[in-house]
Amino acid sequence: MPDSVPASAPALLPPVLLDKAAARALVGSYAPVSPTAAVKDIGRIDAHMRKFISLSPICFVATADAAGKEDVTPRGDPPGAFKVLDDKTVAIADRPGNNRLDTLKNILENPEIALIFLLPGTNETVRVAGSAKLSVDPVLLEGMAVQGKAPKCAIVVEVRQAYLHCAKALLRSRLWTGEYAQPKGTFPSISRMVGDQVGMTEEQKKTAEARTEIAYRDGLWAPIT
Repeated sequence: MPDSVPASAPALLPPVLLDKAAARALVGSYAPVSPTAAVKDIGRIDAHMRKFISLSPICFVATADAAGKEDVTPRGDPPGAFKVLDDKTVAIADRPGNNRLDTLKNILENPEIALIFLLPGTNETVRVAGSAKLSVDPVLLEGMAVQGKAPKCAIVVEVRQAYLHCAKALLRSRLWTGEYAQPKGTFPSISRMVGDQVGMTEEQKKTAEARTEIAYRDGLWAPIT
């Protein structure tokens, strides 16, 4: 039987939070970093990470604006679409989305960026951080084309930090085993959930569902025109 955590009763009071001194003491109470972990950030993409990234179909991208307001977004592509250009440079395609453009706008204000690459069936991950710029280089974009459709731009990351991350998080989550997968119907469609959040009428929700279905079917690699 899968491990489980009992459902918590509704919290009646906010949790007690540590002040800075107590938090500093807590962090200082952890065991010292292991010798290998202390030096595993090699600051470049080596052959092992290059192969991992070349096979990865999903990457999580973290950015922040000038005020430090953070955003994390998933980026999914077929294996080979994430490009290691050299041992200090990684490029990620910007595919069609909802045009909030949180990541791109953040990069305009603050180039700091962090990435986590995942590979289905593998519990380790690759972590990369550095600074980002945008590119519309036609050769780069054509090399990222899927189904003949190139992205509008690419996020090009100058690598400052790069290392392999251990498997504990994915082992705990059993992400690839399917044990915690929820059956279809656990949630309504995203159009209905967002519709509830923003106050759509029933007719508006139906229209949004139809539009989302078309976007999922026809708009993964190029904007719907």
